[in-house]
Amino acid sequence: MKNIFKAMVVAFLAIGTMAYSAVNTKVEELNKGQSVQVISAPNADGAITPKTIDAAFEKNGLTMGGDNNMNSPFEKRFNHVHYKTYNLAMFSNTDLIVKLIKKYPKFGSLTPLTMSIWSDDTRKTMNISALSLTGMSKAVGIPENDPDLVAYADMVKTALKAAMPKGEFQKTNFPIVDKAASYKQEFTVDVSATDDKAIQELKGNIEAGFEGEMEPLGFLLPNYMNLQADVFDAAGFKDYDIYVTYSICKFDVIYPVSKLTPEAGAWAPCSMYIYHKKGEDKIHIGYLGVDSWITSLGMTDKEAIGKLYEAQGMITKILQGLN
Repeated sequence: MKNIFKAMVVAFLAIGTMAYSAVNTKVEELNKGQSVQVISAPNADGAITPKTIDAAFEKNGLTMGGDNNMNSPFEKRFNHVHYKTYNLAMFSNTDLIVKLIKKYPKFGSLTPLTMSIWSDDTRKTMNISALSLTGMSKAVGIPENDPDLVAYADMVKTALKAAMPKGEFQKTNFPIVDKAASYKQEFTVDVSATDDKAIQELKGNIEAGFEGEMEPLGFLLPNYMNLQADVFDAAGFKDYDIYVTYSICKFDVIYPVSKLTPEAGAWAPCSMYIYHKKGEDKIHIGYLGVDSWITSLGMTDKEAIGKLYEAQGMITKILQGLN
């Protein structure tokens, strides 16, 4: 009798495991083509925090470029927060950045990658949103089967699972984006000089002009990466005189956006690249436009959308004035 009971228990557990696997497979299949992925985990005891999430990412090969508690400035500026926890974080893997930018220079618009971390205070869960492989592919125009892009997406998914050991990826209902051409906001600055000193001086002037215009308008620049000096040179990658990226954020934008679309941190802070390839006569500047947020997340809130386009218009005006 005991043996029969044990056999029944084993069979029941096996069926349960198979069912769990099937559900997860089904969710992944249902989410196929979506640009943003969301993982949620029970957190009634408060054990999962932005710090534990950051630590899990670091242990899985992703260097944190910053993890900002948005509620502190939200409380000061707006006297209200939407969630007990709402953070925007930036992360990257330098080896894969080098490999991808060698092939696709405009991958700087996803360097660093970003995520939002927020609490569902009714369901007592912690949640993370990040770009999926599809989202990364469509945003920058990289084939979805590129091995380095696949490796990067797999690394992100592994880190998400490590950060949320009891978490599950959620069935999302965002629109499927067929084309991402409207995502791209690209600008150039003419270069007449050829010597390195003059090019570096022009870089300094562009950065000073950009920063000087952005900050008075309320934009924050929470992360700056000098990829050429700090990453490419060490890797022996010498194709560029200049390659830097800025992370850009604005409280007046992310506050209304996050109210109904906390997943927007998969795109924010947005990454902007500035690069000059040796021998070319232009400096390239670009970032992913706000259509990436609106389209891939199915945003409909007029106030939030208006704030996004208003901010993009400000950035466009500044970058057009740099030439």
